[in-house]
Amino acid sequence: MEMLELNETPVRTARNFKINSIQLENIEIPEKVQEFKNVEIKGDCKIDNQVSTKSLTYGTGKILEENVYQNANSKTRIITEKNDTIEITYTFDDENLDLINEIEIVAEGKSNITIKYKSKTDKACFHNGIIKTYLKENAKVNITIVNLLNNESNNFEAIENKLDANSKLNYIIVDIGGKTSISNYYSNILGDNAYNELRTIYLGANNQIKDINYIAELKGKKTNMDIDVQGALKDNSIKHFKGTIDFKKGSKKAKGNENEYCMLLSDDAKSISLPMLLCSEEDVEGNHGVASGKVNKDELFYIMSRGFDYKQAIKLIVRANFNEIIEKIVDENTKNEVINEIDRRLD
Repeated sequence: MEMLELNETPVRTARNFKINSIQLENIEIPEKVQEFKNVEIKGDCKIDNQVSTKSLTYGTGKILEENVYQNANSKTRIITEKNDTIEITYTFDDENLDLINEIEIVAEGKSNITIKYKSKTDKACFHNGIIKTYLKENAKVNITIVNLLNNESNNFEAIENKLDANSKLNYIIVDIGGKTSISNYYSNILGDNAYNELRTIYLGANNQIKDINYIAELKGKKTNMDIDVQGALKDNSIKHFKGTIDFKKGSKKAKGNENEYCMLLSDDAKSISLPMLLCSEEDVEGNHGVASGKVNKDELFYIMSRGFDYKQAIKLIVRANFNEIIEKIVDENTKNEVINEIDRRLD
């Protein structure tokens, strides 16, 4: 089985950082897959399966991209026009272990969209997906993606957005599941005054691997990209975070912010982060910061002195750190699912 090299940064950095890409062994990519039958779509909007196969600007890698375009067993195209609420749930079970999917969203008005990946099996699952979103002028869209796959699964997700003038995209990504979870997020912020907010929670346990690669290109005047990533790692889990905000020519008075914080819950967990700001325009504002650290001992002692045991105290601290992002989830049922799953996986 060949080595996969995935999720490359848009600009190469020194090799000793070991973060330009991730190399994975023993990943079996299914080619002949049966229809994935456990797809539930709720909401009243235009839906068909006429998705585009236009090449991604970045993505997780060409091998995985071609796998989607050639072998997808689930395709969904959504056109939102008014104040639509849509929920798509993919449920893995013993009869539906492999999902290769493509979702395309064309947004003209306001909409709330939730996409969930859930496991009802202990068997290893495989997910490889592409999500493309096109926001037309003045569109306002909230998208939440929740990965609750079991810890034997492989999860690969490539997200690509295009934002026209005065559009606003609020994205929330909850990345909890998967033995290996590789995600690539690219925003082409094209139109003047377009705004993209990206909020992410990740949780790693056991031997989980998380590789997160976020890229935003600001091209229009007064465009804005705001990235906030909050995570926690326990046991022997590993996380790589790569965040790039690129101010292109023509993006005068644009603003870009990225922040990532990782809470280390064990001595063996490993966190590597690489924030980058690129600029070819004047009169722009860019800020970035990353940090990682162990749980504050004084805070832990204070909570435990109030009658909580160690595990309960850790849950409270992690939940408090995640709370601001969790509260932004529009759907209450999804919000409660996420809270319960975080608590369960911290046991």
